[in-house]
Amino acid sequence: MKQNNTKSYASALYTLVTVFFFWGFLAASNGIFIPFCKAHFHLTQFESQLIDFTFYGGYFIGSVILYFASLATKVDILNKLGYKNGIVLGLVISAAGALAMIPAVATGAFAFILGSLFIIALGFSLQQTAANPFVIALGPPETGANRLNFAGAINNIGGITGPIAVSLILFGSATSASGSVPVQLSTINNLYYILAGLFIVVAIYLYIAKLPVVTNDEKIEASNKPTLPILIMFLAFCLIMVADQIAVSSAYKYLAQLIPFAHLSKATIVYASLAIIVLTLIGSLTSAKKNKEGWGAMQFPQLILGMIAIFTYVGTEVTIQSNLGALLKLPDFGGLSESQMSPYISLYWGSLMIGRWTGAIGAFNLSNSTKNILTFVVPFVAFAIVLAVNRATGVDVSNLYIYAISIFVMIGAFYIGQQKPVRTLVSLGVLGMIFMLVGLFTTGTVALFAFISGGLCCSIMWPSIFSLAITGLGKYTGQGSAFLIMMILGGAIIPPVHGLLADTIGIHQSYIVPVIGFGYIVFFAWKVRQELAKQGINIDHVQVEKSGGH
Repeated sequence: MKQNNTKSYASALYTLVTVFFFWGFLAASNGIFIPFCKAHFHLTQFESQLIDFTFYGGYFIGSVILYFASLATKVDILNKLGYKNGIVLGLVISAAGALAMIPAVATGAFAFILGSLFIIALGFSLQQTAANPFVIALGPPETGANRLNFAGAINNIGGITGPIAVSLILFGSATSASGSVPVQLSTINNLYYILAGLFIVVAIYLYIAKLPVVTNDEKIEASNKPTLPILIMFLAFCLIMVADQIAVSSAYKYLAQLIPFAHLSKATIVYASLAIIVLTLIGSLTSAKKNKEGWGAMQFPQLILGMIAIFTYVGTEVTIQSNLGALLKLPDFGGLSESQMSPYISLYWGSLMIGRWTGAIGAFNLSNSTKNILTFVVPFVAFAIVLAVNRATGVDVSNLYIYAISIFVMIGAFYIGQQKPVRTLVSLGVLGMIFMLVGLFTTGTVALFAFISGGLCCSIMWPSIFSLAITGLGKYTGQGSAFLIMMILGGAIIPPVHGLLADTIGIHQSYIVPVIGFGYIVFFAWKVRQELAKQGINIDHVQVEKSGGH
């Protein structure tokens, strides 16, 4: 990575971190938009999860486009375009998606709305790929990680405010919204006008600003073997997109008549798509072990195991809150209307902030006693911020105070983790499984806060998984990082699978899905320690880099 100087660009940094806010704001606001669209369009739980499928699918498709374009031209497209121009282009694409949402809402067509969300996320994919290294370049290299951590904190604030803002736009103030008055989808138009305007303003500023030229001159030998697995995963992604159409098509019905055992329901297609993705990665792991030549970064077992882990982690993080709206409508969980859900969705995303702020303490050069004090103080300061933001909108937050118990438990897990990625993943993964099981076997407040506590457990899994997956990759580190980013695909696949299961066995029981997700994270930590030991790498010397997330 190189840049033209080490000058500080404070104003550019403050402008650039707004894109991190956008990512968090829209991703979290889906927690309100999903149950609203489910009621408005009379969708099944699976169909409502197509919002996440489309949104996170945009990240995946964007990464796939960059990969195949670079492969075809034998040039790193983003590197040639330049990171600054990549962010600008990504903002313009997202602005087009936001503006497309206006006619989409006017037509009242759910598919059109999904298409608009996809375009927004496609732009986000390009922004995210370019923004992280660009933030590091906006100042002295030795403080680059601190700038990235600051940007991550802004992303967390977006996650807290997104559900609240969308709820206010759709339903009005907390004190006036009864949930019984029909709400027009068109009320959300102003949000997308504002977002489109902000995307364009930030794009123009970054385009005209004199900023460092950031490029990556790393030379990597050709590695074509990952192409087939990526193509297969892309086709599996497309299968879910057309699952409904396949199941009812005349051609498919004719095939089922000819071959009786070929009968495939929508559920079979969706579950098969998930299996294809996972088995493709496992198959790649097996093939790469037999012959490393041509596999590039995927010749390393820790990377492929990490790709599955990122896929699982993102899917678990997203699916807990994406299905939370349907859970809150159950009488055993409060029987809430869509207008009353925002505090709980906000608390879930706030839990990610609480955990990440706590995880960031270890990044500073402080005495052990100071770190110990801050490990207890910081999470509750973050919790107070979450409560204050919700209280500012007129929400009674007194019923959220009991969540402090979950925060105490999380602090214990952080002490067990000791800033070591394997220990951290095991402690938080096991805790996540326990929280989910408590939620499954209870109801009411205990179960609700147990499910929300999954956000505390997910909080710093991303940097822990990332650190382990790229350890020992050497010159393939950049390529491996790109493959890991591609696995945000999990946020597109796992929520619809969860939603489909909810349509079958009920929304409460369907939370077995994140139990399995946390279980794999624990397995990954154990397995990757073994793989790295075989390569002569002492994993205890690997630290969790920085708190953060996708």
